[in-house]
Amino acid sequence: MRVIAGKYRSRKLNAPEGQSTRPTSDRLRETLFNVLASRGGLSGASFLDLYAGSGAVGIEAISRGATNVWMVEESEPAIRILRGNLNALGIREGVQIEHRSVLSFLKRKQMAVAKFSIIYLDPPYDAAEEYKSTLGMLGGESFKQLAPNALVVVEHRRNDKNLKLTEEYGRLRRTRVLEQGDAALSFYSIF
Repeated sequence: MRVIAGKYRSRKLNAPEGQSTRPTSDRLRETLFNVLASRGGLSGASFLDLYAGSGAVGIEAISRGATNVWMVEESEPAIRILRGNLNALGIREGVQIEHRSVLSFLKRKQMAVAKFSIIYLDPPYDAAEEYKSTLGMLGGESFKQLAPNALVVVEHRRNDKNLKLTEEYGRLRRTRVLEQGDAALSFYSIF
């Protein structure tokens, strides 16, 4: 696994061993960031990486110019790898690590970053309720941290019969689905 482009291009990233954390593939990350580049790129963006795992997606955002990146991860082994990846790259500014569950993070009323322009979520594929709960909170009226043109991107299995993502979650509406191999990205915007 490596950083695809930007300041840290081609730098190696580590991932936790075992199957409990499933890193986003290089190819899928490249697809994601090509879409974000077509929307104007990440320069100056506030990026929220939920279920961050090794930090590969958030680090890619930093490498491509995001100003503030928040990474939320509950797993202790994943947090150790994430911190190790940041240290190996010398990333010390513009990143905030939250070692807690995503839902407890989203329930916080105060955050240092007022609005997120891009939110990426990649729960464990088998955690269908995590998808629904997280998207429900992000789309709810009480979550005030979405920038006016925010984009919420969800990684999921391409053909998951147990996961039924709906077209709308509160004020979020799905605008696009990109499929690649057995993975897919669903894009949600505020309407």
